[in-house]
Amino acid sequence: MSEDDRPAELRRLSEQLPRFMRLVHALKTQLAKNDNRDRAALVLLFPLARLGPLRQGALAELVHADPSTVSRHVAALVEQGLVHRVADESDGRASRLHVTDAGHAALETLRRERESHLDQVTAAWDDADLAALTTLFGRLLDDIATTLPGTDAGSLPTEPREIR
Repeated sequence: MSEDDRPAELRRLSEQLPRFMRLVHALKTQLAKNDNRDRAALVLLFPLARLGPLRQGALAELVHADPSTVSRHVAALVEQGLVHRVADESDGRASRLHVTDAGHAALETLRRERESHLDQVTAAWDDADLAALTTLFGRLLDDIATTLPGTDAGSLPTEPREIR
């Protein structure tokens, strides 16, 4: 790509991102209508399972969500038996969130559902195109994450590509 093409490609990308976000929102809305689970709460299981027990505040910061929203979601996860609180060894007044066996099972179900949907969406793609998208999309997400205000790029844990 020449220097002259870069601004046009950036414009195309900047126009595609809002469409992507709208489609993701529409998909989440459709799934919520057909599902009695609190999918927003379930998504918190991914970083907890990947990174291990976390304090609720650290989880909110990690997922870039309002602490009160995360608190509400965590309460739902605890009530459903998907997460339990364990006293923090370094500060007994605080607790860390641990994923239960039921939480791991719910996480695996959610993961299979995502993968099944993506398998349907990309069924006509060849393996090279799927691999290229996966690599480049992961790179884009990692690079966007490093630009978030108040985020130390070196401290951001990157998500494994298979759960993005």
